[in-house]
Amino acid sequence: MASTPSRRIFLGSLGLGAATARAKAASANDTINLGLIGCGARGRGVILPNFTKIPNVRFTAVCDVNSKYLANLRERAGGERVTAYSDFRKLVEDKNVDTVIIATNQQWHVLPMIAACRAGKDVYLEKPLGQSIGEGPVAIAAAKRYGRIVQAGTQQRSMEHYQKAVEFIQSGRLGQISEVRVWDYENYFPGAGSPPDCAPPPELDWNTYAGPSPFRNYNPNIYYNYGYDWFRVSGAGHQVAWGVHHLDVVLWAMQVNAPKSAYATGGNFAYTDNHEYPNTFSGTLEFGPGPVAKQGFLLHYNMRTGGRRETRAHGKLFIGTEASMILDRAGYTIVKEVPRGQKMTSQGPYVGGEETVLPAADANRHFPLFIENVRNRKMPVANVETLHAATAAAHLMNISWEVGRAVRWDGASHKVLHDPQAQKLVLRPYRAPWKLEV
Repeated sequence: MASTPSRRIFLGSLGLGAATARAKAASANDTINLGLIGCGARGRGVILPNFTKIPNVRFTAVCDVNSKYLANLRERAGGERVTAYSDFRKLVEDKNVDTVIIATNQQWHVLPMIAACRAGKDVYLEKPLGQSIGEGPVAIAAAKRYGRIVQAGTQQRSMEHYQKAVEFIQSGRLGQISEVRVWDYENYFPGAGSPPDCAPPPELDWNTYAGPSPFRNYNPNIYYNYGYDWFRVSGAGHQVAWGVHHLDVVLWAMQVNAPKSAYATGGNFAYTDNHEYPNTFSGTLEFGPGPVAKQGFLLHYNMRTGGRRETRAHGKLFIGTEASMILDRAGYTIVKEVPRGQKMTSQGPYVGGEETVLPAADANRHFPLFIENVRNRKMPVANVETLHAATAAAHLMNISWEVGRAVRWDGASHKVLHDPQAQKLVLRPYRAPWKLEV
């Protein structure tokens, strides 16, 4: 890192409020220089095309541990005028970078975020927050200490129909909500197989890719075929990779921050491969009383990759005493509850949706909104704290699955209660020389 703090870093250290009071918001005509860490599928397919559409924004630096990915994205981002780095620390030190976008695998989310904040730069951070719950409080502390804008890549918060759905849920018109069901279904049969470990491809710096995770030998299933979610070196299963999107919406809608307990079970029931997380998984989170569910509620999460089956294969169902809401990226539908004593039939007023709201054409609104938040020094609604809460809930299910029993959770202290074995999994130690510090 730079040996002497710049004025930007000094302003950041005063906190977001003080920095805003002292610094004039950037003009809409000022160009914001972006540095992208992570040139893989997300960086190429989502980040680059969406940010290059925004006026007065340009990429000035890119970074990846895969030299082929790096060269490809550099060319697409602007060619020779874009600086290429294989070390994220060099990118965040680059004075020609104003704002950092992190689109790596999740083992490389928190450390670059902290480094960017320390360097006085705002951050767009893809989900989930990190590899374990304990990284969250440190990431939050860094954003606050250096006064930076950190927007999470939980883009559903910026979609109009999600905002309307949350407003409806919080209005009480569904009645008393006692249960929320969440699901992620895909068909990956027959699986990725079990190829042996082998030497990494020459363009990939595998040791750096593993980073702070415990080192393991390279396996092609980790790096290709979207396998990174399914191995401990780089992921935590579909329940974290996809689940965080859903859990974020549930916490937002129900106005709660943390469950009081978690239980999960799962296994490779659909097929067998060398993935380290199950292809069939079920978890339950119990929440205490809150502003929306006065008596508390249960959240059931189900995931399988052995059959998509449902038309709405990634969604949420809020069940209340007056009505229920099915919500996903295709919109939401509200269905009246059947009155007591009346049976549900295949016909009649309680089968079809009472109200159906389709999504507006704002699926990519999240990206320009980040630039607006940076220019106006405005805290995003999808921020590091909301991302931590959703990520922690997903990791809690994994902790229960790993120890094989229910765990009780104190969200205020970030501790598993009365279970030392489970508590050890709250913060997974970093591999040297990497350190988790503000």
